[in-house]
Amino acid sequence: MFFLTPVLVAVVCILIVWIFKNGDGSSKRRKGEPRARAEVRPWVDEDLKDNTDLHQGEEGANDRQESEEDVEHIPFSHTRYPEKEMVKRSQEFYALLSKRRSVRFISSEQVPMEVIDNVIKTAGTAPSGAHTEPWTFVVVKDPDVKHKIREIIEEEEEINYLKRMGRQWVTDLKKLRTNWVKEYLDTAPVLILIFKQVHGVAASGKRKVHYYNEISVSIACGILLAALQNVGLVTVTTTPLNCGPRLRVLLGRPTNEKLLMLLPVGYASKEATVPNLTRKPVDQIRVIV
Repeated sequence: MFFLTPVLVAVVCILIVWIFKNGDGSSKRRKGEPRARAEVRPWVDEDLKDNTDLHQGEEGANDRQESEEDVEHIPFSHTRYPEKEMVKRSQEFYALLSKRRSVRFISSEQVPMEVIDNVIKTAGTAPSGAHTEPWTFVVVKDPDVKHKIREIIEEEEEINYLKRMGRQWVTDLKKLRTNWVKEYLDTAPVLILIFKQVHGVAASGKRKVHYYNEISVSIACGILLAALQNVGLVTVTTTPLNCGPRLRVLLGRPTNEKLLMLLPVGYASKEATVPNLTRKPVDQIRVIV
């Protein structure tokens, strides 16, 4: 009868452990491959990532932010419409918003600053996590600053189109006739740069958590687009990849602000054209359960 020596037993055990360890590792690598490929996408902009840390205020007792424990609650003021009026208003609002298009041909004609202030105030009515209002709207009118913004964006966008974005993305954009040349950044009378505040600073100087800052500011951007459409101004949503840090420095914004979107705003030029696109019907975007 064959008996294993202590040394042989140890060698066999080591081999078994090695086999199982490598087997699990290869399995984990196979499962994790799609994620790994996604993480190395060269066109992902760090500023555009949602890095909300819901627990950053819970690190230690000395770092915890001051909270408003007592906030006055007041009666809710609201207008309730009859159903026919609701239907009419919903149809009229849809008709208005359905005409919204991304316009890249913008007139240099000046727009009233009171209107710009009002549409930004409207955007500021957006809901936000714990009512932190984590947005900053930077309005640029100075021609020299606008041109510097254009230079930064075109420099990075050329690299994006040629190297970072990938062949499929560039191919999908061809039908829109867009490239890295952004003339509207010079001609538009107003540029609105929307920054998300990844955290705030309390009166005591301590860091203040901004919950769901990415989602909150995105909602504000949507309301801003609707407000611009409502007053007859045009824009094109621009998310200039890899430009955030340089634009932040140019505009003197603090490091806790990350560029989320840039909107050139003005009247449509007389020569403006847009792609003849259609939108999905409601039965393709709505599910009733």
